[in-house]
Amino acid sequence: MAGSQTLLPERILSGDIRALARACSLVENRSPGSAVILKTVFPNSGRAFTLGITGAPGAGKSTLTSALIAQLRSRQQRVAVLAVDPSSPFSGGAILGDRIRMAAHHEDAGVFIRSMATRGALGGLAPTTHDLALLLDAAGFDWILIETVGVGQDEVDVARLAQATAVILAPGMGDDVQAIKAGILEIADVFVLNKADQPGAARLEQDMHEWPRPLVKTVATTGDGLPELLGALETIRANLPARRTESHWDYRLRQMFAERVMARLDPQQVAQAVRRVAGRECDPYTIIEEWLKV
Repeated sequence: MAGSQTLLPERILSGDIRALARACSLVENRSPGSAVILKTVFPNSGRAFTLGITGAPGAGKSTLTSALIAQLRSRQQRVAVLAVDPSSPFSGGAILGDRIRMAAHHEDAGVFIRSMATRGALGGLAPTTHDLALLLDAAGFDWILIETVGVGQDEVDVARLAQATAVILAPGMGDDVQAIKAGILEIADVFVLNKADQPGAARLEQDMHEWPRPLVKTVATTGDGLPELLGALETIRANLPARRTESHWDYRLRQMFAERVMARLDPQQVAQAVRRVAGRECDPYTIIEEWLKV
């Protein structure tokens, strides 16, 4: 790394928020030197609790995230938020702007909020979300909240990254349980029935009885139920099996290896291979063998 970038890891570990924001940009853009930053701070990671927050659009994920921040800060916990937004088709940047929605926490030095663009990635997460979470962990945050896009069954990637996943449900959104039963519900460690003061909440709670996960009722706009939610999350945190961390790194190492292999391939080479396979000039298994030799 050139210039001031060589000092970034040291400044991040000392609590310099500007250095952290700069490093996040370098990592998200995969800029030269970003890998060195991650390698340097890695030994200081592994202490934060990472919580995935997902659910259908309109369930109140951002409002609930903001309310959870307030609860954690009242207990002197440092909180980082990665708000993953759909990408702008023009700039590739995040377009929902969760930092605006959570503006109440902007002046709090114990809160760090960053919006990320998915940049076309499936699974509800941006490609570098894992690396930014590691960076925030090493920077000394106690909790890392990852709010996903909220597009239904494609949110499962957050369960591979987070130590626990909260699936947010809300009444009045149609037959939600049946609609998402085959996907998103399976990843939950805790269900949050938000907007619990609205009509239909009791029925939705009844529908969820078949799912063997804790369910907490909240009204994020008033803070009702937030202490109970935090209590449920603390219980999950206290009983995390070691295999959860190992499972994360099993997935992440395989993902990183695949990313490195693909990064070595020339786009024209890939396009040519696609044409060859589509035209039955070559089988896909031989193509992969060739790529692994690159």
